[in-house]
Amino acid sequence: MLRCDTVIFDLDGTLLDTLDDLMDATNHALAQLGYPARTRKEVESFVGNGVAKLMERAVPPGTGHADIARALDIFKPYYALHSKDKTAPYPGILETLRALRAKGCRLAVVSNKFDAAVKVLAQDYFPGLMDLAAGENEAEGVPKKPDPTMVLQTMTALGSTPARTVYVGDSDVDLQTAKNAGLPCISVTWGFRSREFLLRHGADIFIDAPGELAELVEL
Repeated sequence: MLRCDTVIFDLDGTLLDTLDDLMDATNHALAQLGYPARTRKEVESFVGNGVAKLMERAVPPGTGHADIARALDIFKPYYALHSKDKTAPYPGILETLRALRAKGCRLAVVSNKFDAAVKVLAQDYFPGLMDLAAGENEAEGVPKKPDPTMVLQTMTALGSTPARTVYVGDSDVDLQTAKNAGLPCISVTWGFRSREFLLRHGADIFIDAPGELAELVEL
């Protein structure tokens, strides 16, 4: 059991299966610049460090910074319009969030997806269930994960402490973020990274289904 009253979640690959919409937006941007499309598996391996890094990885090797920036400028408005075409919560997520709320837990999302998209997706898919949702906002001087700043700011806003908080995610970035923030990390096995990959990056607490989280957390 983990004694905590605050649970902070990653978004993509943890709460929401966003991969198909991310792939479609990525390939739309690539097509506009005459670049070859990427497969679903390739896009899955590119995500986790924000959309700027996603586009940097998706364009052909040797692409210049100006064209990477152009791809990102095409990606963002397209994704904003199509971020909910195929995206959905993983099975059991909504029931788990409700169970955690019923226990009295405070819930939040901290993601490397750009802030506007995080806020829209959290509100639309989890209405009334999240106390706070924060995404990448480096333009305002807030570094993205694995820097712990967003997580620490979220804990402060919720009136919580590291001793009473747990982070839940699906990637090596999430593991490092939790470590940097002084938090335990619960790694989910249904997301964008395999159990074997997570083990290699230091994961030591796993859940294989969302319902296990409500059983693991105690106030």
